[in-house]
Amino acid sequence: MTVQNIAIQGGIQQPSGAGISKANQRMLLSCFLGTTIEWYDFLIYGFLAPLVFNKLFFPEYSSFAGTIAVFGIFAVGFAARPLGGMFFGHFGDRLGRKPILIATLTLMGVSTTAIGFTPTHLQIGIAAPVILVILRFLQGFALGGESATGPLLATESAPDGKRGLFAAFVQSGAAAGTVLGALAAFAVAILPNEQLLSWGWRIPFIASAIIFAIGFYVRLKVEESPVFLAAIKDTAPEKIPLAKVFRHQKRPTLVVLLCAMAESSTFYFTSIFGLSYGVSTLHLDRGTLLAGVVIGNVVGIATNPLFGCLSDKIGRKPLVFGSYALSALYVLFIFFPLLATANHAVILIAMAIPGAILQPMSLAVTGSFYPEQFNDAKLRLSGVSVGRQFGTILGGGLMPMIATALLAFGGGALTWAVAYFVLICIVACGAVFSTRETSRGTLQ
Repeated sequence: MTVQNIAIQGGIQQPSGAGISKANQRMLLSCFLGTTIEWYDFLIYGFLAPLVFNKLFFPEYSSFAGTIAVFGIFAVGFAARPLGGMFFGHFGDRLGRKPILIATLTLMGVSTTAIGFTPTHLQIGIAAPVILVILRFLQGFALGGESATGPLLATESAPDGKRGLFAAFVQSGAAAGTVLGALAAFAVAILPNEQLLSWGWRIPFIASAIIFAIGFYVRLKVEESPVFLAAIKDTAPEKIPLAKVFRHQKRPTLVVLLCAMAESSTFYFTSIFGLSYGVSTLHLDRGTLLAGVVIGNVVGIATNPLFGCLSDKIGRKPLVFGSYALSALYVLFIFFPLLATANHAVILIAMAIPGAILQPMSLAVTGSFYPEQFNDAKLRLSGVSVGRQFGTILGGGLMPMIATALLAFGGGALTWAVAYFVLICIVACGAVFSTRETSRGTLQ
């Protein structure tokens, strides 16, 4: 048996063809649930923002200006993600992956619950959006560490030949969190407008406290990455891992950044900007739009592992490249014409396709594709974190605000907004094309 066919699990060398150990089953369940909670907490603002936050926190602005301001605060969460990624990546490469997962979940749970108790502009004036900005920053700071650490732990704990499947299972938590967030937003969106604006919008945020308590208990059972433990057994961790990443790992970091721009843009362009455009411009039923997002991500919970498993068979590059190419074509020719039909069934399909196919095709695979770009476990989390988080803010984080501004610039025409999204996808396809195939190698 060669070194390439061995995977270290819990200090035991296990053949890559062996079944999933009980320790790995606990790890996968813990990471899945934790990821679900983190994404629910982070996204619930995005789903409610175009429905109520412009009225509650920017009542003196016009409809367009208020929406842009609300999406600007939405982008603050993304601006914090690179900082969180660098901070938690540094300590994750020095202390291990498990402490980071516990810390990020705690920070996210506290900040999300606090949003539910935040006074509105009518109650405390300009201080209201200031508090909201601070809490969104803390959410993004937490997710900056979580979104890289969870899939990385699964990737480093997997036997060779199953890394795609393991990471994709954890990434399914993002789809599950999206479903919970959209369902929560849908549940309060059907309230009469007066009740929604007075107290209904607070419920999904306050309910996060209960979800956090469950997730925290489960996450305590996560075991440390065996690959990281093996890496620091004979060599001490780097004092400043990120500094070495910038010196010696610039190319893989750039690849991750460009891919993360397209990966995040697909969701935030279709599900967040698409929701805002559908409600504000096309005057579509917000419940129908949210239902489409829910349906797509329910399917995505299943398709994520399927795409991850497929990437173990045929490779990461074909799926990642294909997801960005198909996303560009979908937005360019299909998405908005489907919404414009105003047919409820067609709108459901239009909003569901990204979550069911386009997002999982990328998200499931990049969970393993990103870590595999880096060959040193003592630098891997820092490299993945900085590339992914900067890519996410430059892509999805700014996408709703930029797309809304381009929509206004074009006098309500979608041309510039769509062109901007397609350009991001084309650049990401070039980045994927330039890389080597990583599914056949080993992390040892």
